[in-house]
Amino acid sequence: MNLFLFLIQVFVISLSGVLAPGPVTAATISAGAKSKHAGIFISIGHSSIELPLIAAIMLGLGFVFEHPAAKLIIGLAGGAFLLWMGFGMFKEAKTFTIQQSPSVSAGSFVASAATKPITTGIILSATNPYFLLWWATVGLNLAKDAAGFGYIAVILFALVHSLCDMGWLEILSFTSYKGTKFLSEKNQKAVLFLCAVAIMFFGVYFIIKSFSAL
Repeated sequence: MNLFLFLIQVFVISLSGVLAPGPVTAATISAGAKSKHAGIFISIGHSSIELPLIAAIMLGLGFVFEHPAAKLIIGLAGGAFLLWMGFGMFKEAKTFTIQQSPSVSAGSFVASAATKPITTGIILSATNPYFLLWWATVGLNLAKDAAGFGYIAVILFALVHSLCDMGWLEILSFTSYKGTKFLSEKNQKAVLFLCAVAIMFFGVYFIIKSFSAL
């Protein structure tokens, strides 16, 4: 796989992850009702947790990537997590209704998103088990592949992933502010189905690739 195809893979996997409803999604829609660009600031808070995490992975765990057993474990864990996530998205798409409020437990942080969007992005990301699990499996696998292309690829990997987050969250807040029909129940179901297919495809790919590295 060349660098261009790798970045396309990063884009698809990152987008599949960020499109899944969760606490950050709920907070962004809530904030968008008052501020159409709240998504950008929430994504900045999200990235302030994410980018140091990427750096820590590259600086502190780089030696792990060279061990065949580690490559196998990372690939299998990342692939299994993507398959689990994709299956869950399929189930959610079947029963999804526009009245759903993902992660109501986000509570006060969702309610205060419009006034403190950066803080909201930081807290909801740092306390989200799904986010941490994603980086411990799928993100780690992508970081390993990026490192194989060199440090420029790592920077591009972080940039593409962050832009996916920022772009989608800005769309959410902007459409919430404008009150358009973009976030209709039908459209959200279609997005979930497409993401489920894409993310399960890459789950299988990760698993196959991990065995081929042995």
